[in-house]
Amino acid sequence: MSAAESDYSVYRRVVTQFMNGEEQLPSLPTITLDIRRALVNPNTSVLGLTRVISKDPALSALLMKHASSIAFRTTQAPKTLEQVIRLLGMLEVDRVTLVHSLKSLFTLHGVAHRNLFISVWGRMTQQASISAVLARPLGFPSADHALLASLLSDVGELAILSAFKDASQVPSPEVYARLCREYGKSLGIIVLKKWAVDECYIDVVRNAGDWTFTEGRGVCLIDLVNLGRYHALRDEDVHGRLPLLGELAAHRKLVPPLDAQDATGALALVASQQEAIQRMTSSLR
Repeated sequence: MSAAESDYSVYRRVVTQFMNGEEQLPSLPTITLDIRRALVNPNTSVLGLTRVISKDPALSALLMKHASSIAFRTTQAPKTLEQVIRLLGMLEVDRVTLVHSLKSLFTLHGVAHRNLFISVWGRMTQQASISAVLARPLGFPSADHALLASLLSDVGELAILSAFKDASQVPSPEVYARLCREYGKSLGIIVLKKWAVDECYIDVVRNAGDWTFTEGRGVCLIDLVNLGRYHALRDEDVHGRLPLLGELAAHRKLVPPLDAQDATGALALVASQQEAIQRMTSSLR
């Protein structure tokens, strides 16, 4: 066994032990669990949910900002948290809460650990923003649903970082990428089941990155996730491993002019929406 393979086996063992010890897996913050319990309780009133969410000032401010955005702009912007919740609805509040929790979920140890997080979070937010911006033009009803599904599709890669408990354990970017390829999906499914998220998000984890997979006739959640992922990975694809856009099952669902490609072989719709994508990406970082 080479030195590199020997080093990899050490990291591999750490991740395997981490996966087998459920108590070690990252848990959602208590406030997030309280909010999710309130959301699934049919007896929860808007006023009751407002009281729960108000315990988290950062989340409250994020919801206020989200509700005042262009996507939800009304003749008069909401001025109270209660008005925000009424405007967004329970499902959107649930999705925004999960996105907020993801960003601050994982403890980082040292510069190398932080750099790995910044790298993977940067790609995750870019692909999620692309998926969200494509949602409405492609006939999907909820941009936030697409955004959250895309973020959760790679939660296993973030969870792998939790396996390394101090700065001396942190793998190199190359080893980390290899661990993600080997364990990202299975660990992501374990974590999402622990969090009791909707099964549709777990299905997305299973099929994200499978360019031949689709379901139904119209554009569905996995199609948006894979289109976002594909375009986020194009800049990193120095070895030409990605298929051509026209080979993606998700692209074959699109009808003219939505299926148009630009000169680089990317979806023209993505190129035309770069400003919106960048705005959304910046808001998530």
